Amino acid sequence: MYFIIIIVLVFSSCPAAGKTVSGVFRSDAARENNGQYIARFLYHGENGVMLYRVEDVHVAVQKGARLLLFQGTEGFDNLSCLERVTSAQISISLSREEQNQTIPHQSTPQTWHVMYADRYTCQEDQIDGPLQDIRFQVILLNPDAAGNPLDHFSAEESGLHSFYFLLIVAYFVASCIYVQPLWQALSKGGPMLTVLKVLTTALLLQGTSVLLNYIHMARYARDGVGTPLTRSLAELCDIIAQVQMLYMLLSLCVGWTLSRSRKSQSKPLQWDSTPASTALALAVVIAQGALLIWEQFEEAEHHSFHSSSSVCVCLLMALRVALALFLASVLYQIISAERSALKRDFYLSFAKGCFLWFLCHPVLVLFSVILNEHQKEKVVTIGVILCQSISVVVLYRLFLSRSLYWEVSSLSSVTLPLTMSRRGRF
Repeated sequence: MYFIIIIVLVFSSCPAAGKTVSGVFRSDAARENNGQYIARFLYHGENGVMLYRVEDVHVAVQKGARLLLFQGTEGFDNLSCLERVTSAQISISLSREEQNQTIPHQSTPQTWHVMYADRYTCQEDQIDGPLQDIRFQVILLNPDAAGNPLDHFSAEESGLHSFYFLLIVAYFVASCIYVQPLWQALSKGGPMLTVLKVLTTALLLQGTSVLLNYIHMARYARDGVGTPLTRSLAELCDIIAQVQMLYMLLSLCVGWTLSRSRKSQSKPLQWDSTPASTALALAVVIAQGALLIWEQFEEAEHHSFHSSSSVCVCLLMALRVALALFLASVLYQIISAERSALKRDFYLSFAKGCFLWFLCHPVLVLFSVILNEHQKEKVVTIGVILCQSISVVVLYRLFLSRSLYWEVSSLSSVTLPLTMSRRGRF
């Protein structure tokens, strides 16, 4: 419990990804980094605006403070300080307490980077005495549907707010339709009770994550900041759902594999909790959980799913592909040895749900390579959420299906495949 609280607090204390940025202009930071980096924003269309406010204009004028706007930062590391400062497409002197700067028309969405510099940024001589900092607020705005600069969402985030709203509506409608049959199935118990509980919990966590993301983005649409705590809780719910689903799917297949040698070929396979299977499942779960948390710390823009090519994201993709290959090997052995056509159909449907869950993220990240920058995050985020929701639905229908599982389970309550409980319990 304390670990979860610490994770939430740390996520909340990370630099805000909002497009209303408040902070302090520091000459020391600008000198160390050849300019103090403030924010990035994908502008689209025309009438995009950057608004700044500073508290002490006199100090800003005395220091020659200015904001620099760059279109892209490729090759920045190879430029000298003076070359970097003079290569800005737009330079704004902080000579007023508040000022608007209109961004040139964008035929396609373009990334603009905002940096701070002053007369001391490229000065090589030692500065005598401390330099006074300047408190600021920078607001980045895109044009809305009417062309007015009122939209806080960057081009890569536009549409996500509406997507989360539609997903909440879909969750609500589905819950109204299926809550009673699901409650009846859970009340009856049976050999698949544990699996259904895990699936239900994962779905509730996913729904909670969607709701919290919508609340964050609804606030974000008004002030460009949102609610960092709500966003962090949404990420935490999604991480827990990912880990829980991984443990269930891996435990089932590992249980099949490790228990296969101890059973006669005439009996169906079933889940046996052994120290070896538990240790393997926990090891993979811990590895994925660590990578998911690392991913959130590494990325400045906090999303549940990323399309970047960082080391953490690449390792996470490799782990999911490896798990999919492992499950494919296990299920192939099971299906090859299974004589019952009904059970083979059951295992094939289960395989489809597993592969959709594990491979959707790597496949979508690979597909996003051919997309424009402003499309990548949206395609990956929307695609993964939809695919994993479909995967959960497929598994639900499978485990509740009277035409597949319950016809098999009616033959014997002792030799059920995929039973996560120990023998003799039911």
